[in-house]
Amino acid sequence: MTTPDGGSRFAEFGPPRRVEGGLKARSTRGAIGRSWWSRRFLEVLESFALGTRLTRGRAYARRGQVLRLDVAPGLVTASVQGSRPDPYPVRIGLAAYPDGVWERVEAELAGQAFFSARLLAGDLPSELEELFAAAGAPLFPAAVGELDQRCGCPDFAVPCKHLAATFYLLAEAFDADPFQLLHWRGRSRGELLDRLRTLRGAAAPAVPVVAPDGPGADSGPARPVAGAGRVLVGLPAVPPDEEVDRFWVSPVALPDRPPTLATGPELLLRQLGPPGAAIGGPGLVERLRRAYRVFGRGEAGSDDPG
Repeated sequence: MTTPDGGSRFAEFGPPRRVEGGLKARSTRGAIGRSWWSRRFLEVLESFALGTRLTRGRAYARRGQVLRLDVAPGLVTASVQGSRPDPYPVRIGLAAYPDGVWERVEAELAGQAFFSARLLAGDLPSELEELFAAAGAPLFPAAVGELDQRCGCPDFAVPCKHLAATFYLLAEAFDADPFQLLHWRGRSRGELLDRLRTLRGAAAPAVPVVAPDGPGADSGPARPVAGAGRVLVGLPAVPPDEEVDRFWVSPVALPDRPPTLATGPELLLRQLGPPGAAIGGPGLVERLRRAYRVFGRGEAGSDDPG
């Protein structure tokens, strides 16, 4: 960009100031992002055709020019050191979903043990993106206009290299803690997991309780049934002597044996190559073929190679 007098608007700015202790990208070359969710986030950004601005931002991220990065519901803030003495403030807004939307998502997550188990283990299954989309709450922005990008630098380009550096460091923050992505959308890790535990607990069947038996059965409180007792507690008792005759019988009919493939007796010989001369050569194959035919008929005679 040039000024009215023909000079460069950025002529006064040189290379970025060197930073000590900045947040450096762990990736030193190639693509940034290891997990499916961080790669998906960057794929969405790169699909907006932002050109070389992302490339310059990736170099900033690897040099450690980002001093601070914070994720809050609906807002990511950062501080990026450029060529000026004071670092530039960066803000990236993305709408956080209201409680009503999250309650719908949480009900879907709690209704499937697969999602609850993976989330409680600290992982985001790839099917999560589809679940959020089906609930009308996509995890990732669908258009660049959904992101409110602001930087304190004089560059009019959006995103500038400072914003782009923040995007790459944000993707690596998602690698380190996938719940940061969900936190940006409005639910912290603790809130989400507590909610899932509550919903899963409310949906769990009541634990059957039986009274203690044996000596002193009248004393002491009833105890919950655990393990296999949960399955067996509702079944009627069957005297063992009535079941002895059927103890070794399969509870269901066994299937018929599968049909066998009828093959000729020479199948193996046809699959093998001719033997070497040291052990008989092609003549050995012919003698074995006659022997196999005899064995296949259950006979023995003069064709037996001895």
